[in-house]
Amino acid sequence: QVHLVESGGGLVQPGGSLRLSCATSDTILNFLTMAWYRQAPEKERELVARMSYMGSTNYADSVKGRFTISRDIAGNTLYLQMNSLKPEDTAVYYCNGNQALPTPTDYWGQGTQVTVSS
Repeated sequence: QVHLVESGGGLVQPGGSLRLSCATSDTILNFLTMAWYRQAPEKERELVARMSYMGSTNYADSVKGRFTISRDIAGNTLYLQMNSLKPEDTAVYYCNGNQALPTPTDYWGQGTQVTVSS
C-alpha cells in the first residue's frame, strides 16, 4: 500500500509564502504523475499543479507565476512552493500520485489546511 503524507500547511497573511511537502512511501519515479489539488469549503476539488514522470509541469491559471511544483527524487518528496498567497488560496491541499502498475491507481494524502487571512 502506497502512502502519501502532506505537511507544511498553516495560517499565513496575504502576500506571504508557504511550502507544502508530500512524502511518499514508494519511489517517486514509480508515479506516472504527481500533483497537488485543493478543495475550498463548498467547492469541488481542483487541480493546482501537476508534474509528470519526465518532470514536465502544468498549473492552474489561478496560480501560474505564484506557485511552483518540484520534487526531490532521492528523498521521495513532492513540494509546492506557494508565493504571493491570496485569501482565495484558502483550502485543504491534497497530494496525489498516479501509478499504472500493477493496476492503474490514484493515491491521495490526508490533506493539509492552508488559510490565508489577515
